[in-house]
Amino acid sequence: MKPASKYLAAATLSVLAPVATALAAGPAAPATNAYFGAVHVHTSYSFDAYTNGTLTSPANAYQWAQGKAIPGGGGGPDLQIRHPLDFYAVSDHAEYMGVFKLMEDPANPLSKLPVAAGVTSADQNTRMQTFAGVLRDFSAGKSDPALNDPAVNKTVWHDIVATADAYYRPGEFTTFPAFEWTSNPQMRNLHRVVLFENSGQLPDAALSSLDSTDPEQLWAWMGEQRARGATLMAIPHNANASDGLMFSLQTQDGKPLDEAYIRTRQENEPLYEITQIKGTSETNPALSPNDEFAGFEQWDYTLSADSLRPTHRKGSFARQALLDGLSFDAKGMGNPFHYGFIGDTDTHNAAASNEEYNYTGKFAFENDPRHRLEGVKGQPAAQVQQVREFSSGGLAGVWATENTREAIYGAMLRRETFGTTGPQIKVRFFGGWGYRADDVNSADFVARGYAGGVPMGGTLQGAAGKAAPSFLVWAAKAADSGNLDRIQIIKGWLDASGAQHERIYNVSWSGERRPDAKGELPAVGNTVDVAKASYSNSIGAAELATAWTDPEFDAGQHAFYYVRVLEIPTPRWSTYDAAKLGVEVPGGLPTSIQERAFTSPIWYEPATTAVAAK
Repeated sequence: MKPASKYLAAATLSVLAPVATALAAGPAAPATNAYFGAVHVHTSYSFDAYTNGTLTSPANAYQWAQGKAIPGGGGGPDLQIRHPLDFYAVSDHAEYMGVFKLMEDPANPLSKLPVAAGVTSADQNTRMQTFAGVLRDFSAGKSDPALNDPAVNKTVWHDIVATADAYYRPGEFTTFPAFEWTSNPQMRNLHRVVLFENSGQLPDAALSSLDSTDPEQLWAWMGEQRARGATLMAIPHNANASDGLMFSLQTQDGKPLDEAYIRTRQENEPLYEITQIKGTSETNPALSPNDEFAGFEQWDYTLSADSLRPTHRKGSFARQALLDGLSFDAKGMGNPFHYGFIGDTDTHNAAASNEEYNYTGKFAFENDPRHRLEGVKGQPAAQVQQVREFSSGGLAGVWATENTREAIYGAMLRRETFGTTGPQIKVRFFGGWGYRADDVNSADFVARGYAGGVPMGGTLQGAAGKAAPSFLVWAAKAADSGNLDRIQIIKGWLDASGAQHERIYNVSWSGERRPDAKGELPAVGNTVDVAKASYSNSIGAAELATAWTDPEFDAGQHAFYYVRVLEIPTPRWSTYDAAKLGVEVPGGLPTSIQERAFTSPIWYEPATTAVAAK
C-alpha cells in the first residue's frame, strides 16, 4: 500500500510544462564545449560517510574539484585530483542529513542519543557495525525519530546550498545545489540525486525517503517545488544494485505503468547515471550474451551490509530499459525510460576518485591502499571483496555553450550528455538524413552535425519514403589515459511483432584490423605490464571518427542508437595498488580494463507515432 502523502496532490498540477519546453528547445548557439564533472558527491554530512571515517566538508569537495589538496583521512594521504573538473555538486543524503556529524559535539543533544557512542567511536570497526545496524533498520522502514530532526535537516541543507553558491564562478567553475533522495526498500537501490539549476526558490529542507520510498512521491514533491518557482530534476543511479526495481514495468504498488506515470517519470528524470563507483549498469552478459564487452565492472551486490547478491537482471540495466521504453512508446503510451546518460562518482569522501592511477576509494577508511585491498581489522571477508570490486568513479560529460549553471543544466535537460568510466574522453554523436560521408572530417563538422540532424539525446522523426538515417560520430582520447580502441554504435529496435532486438556495430577502429563476416573485430592488443602497473600508447589511436548509415534500417520500426567508445587496456586501480604494495592482484580481479564512454541515445520514431517534441 502506498503511504498517503500531501505531495500526491501536486502530481495533478500542470507544473511540468517548463521542463518539456526546455527539452524541446535546443541551445541558442551550437554547443561546442565539452565540460566534465560530477553531481553525486557525499561529505561528512552523510550518515554512512561519517561512520566510515569521512572528515571532509562541502567546501572541501569544491576545493578538491578545482585541484586543491584536501584531507583524506583513513590513514592515507591528502586527496588531490590531477586533472580538475569543470562542475561539481555536493549531494549528501537527505536522510539523517548532518545528524551523525553533529554527534561529535558533546554540547549537542544528539551526542546523548544511545547510538552516538557507536557513531563517534574511535574504533573503525565499531563505527562500521553501528552504520550497518542503522542501514538495516532504514532499509526495513524503521527509523528512530530522534535521528530525523527537521530542524537539523533544514540547517545543514542551507549550509550545503550556501557553500555551493560561494564556490560558483560563472565561466570558470560551476556548482549546483543538490541532495540525494535515498530510497532503499529491502536493500534495493532506488536512489535519486535531486539537482537544482540554481538556489532561487529552493525548499526549506531536502525531501527524505523516510516519509515514503515510492519515486512517485518524490516526483509529486518536485512538482510542488516547480509550482513555487524552483527548477530541478532527479537522476536515478546504480540500477545494478536495485535487483530489478529501478526499471520495473510495474509501479511500487504492483500496478502496470499507465500514461500518467510514464509522462511524469519522463519529465522529471531526463538523465540516468550509467556508471559509478558501484559498477557500470549499461548491460549484463545475461541480458546481452552477444556483446563481448557486456561484463565490464559488474558490481554484483545489493546495498546490504551482508553482501547479498541481486537475483533480477531485467529491470537493473540501462540497455534493457531502453528496449522496454520502445515497447511502451510503440503502444502510444510514451517512454518511461527516455534517458540520456551521464557517469558519476558516488564518492563518500568528497573526492570523485575517477582517476584510476590516483584512486583513493569510496570511503575515508579506504584511503590507505592496504585497506582497499586487504580490509581493516574486524571487517568481514565478503565486505573486503566488495571494496575490491568497486570501480573508480565515472564522470558526467556535457556539450554546452559555456561553463555556467544555465548552460550546463540546459544541456542536461536536452540530454546532450555522455558518461565516461573516469577518463575525460570526448565524444560527439549526430543523427539525421542530411549528411555526406565527408562531413565528419570537415572543419565545420559540428555545425554540419546540428544543421543536418539532431545531437545525442535527440529524436529523429520518421516520414514516409525516407531512406536510412546516417550518423556522424567522433571521439578523442583523454590526455592522461589510453588511446582509443574502437567506436561502436549500439542499436535497439522492435520488429513488426513487437519483439525486442539489439545489435552492436563496430564503426571505427584503430590499426589495420579487419572485421570478420559477422562484423566482429579482433582485439586491439594489451600492453599492460601488471608488475609495474604500466602500459604503452603504442597501440590504439588518439582520435577516431566516421559517418555510418544503418544497413538494416526499417522506417516502420521504433529504434534507438547510442555510441560506446572503448580505450585500449590500461591498469585497473587495484593493479596500481598491488604494484605499490608489492603484492599480487587479489581476489580474481581483472588486472587491466578498457575504460569507455557512452553517449546519450538518439531515438527514431516511425511517422505513425512521431510527435513534435520529446
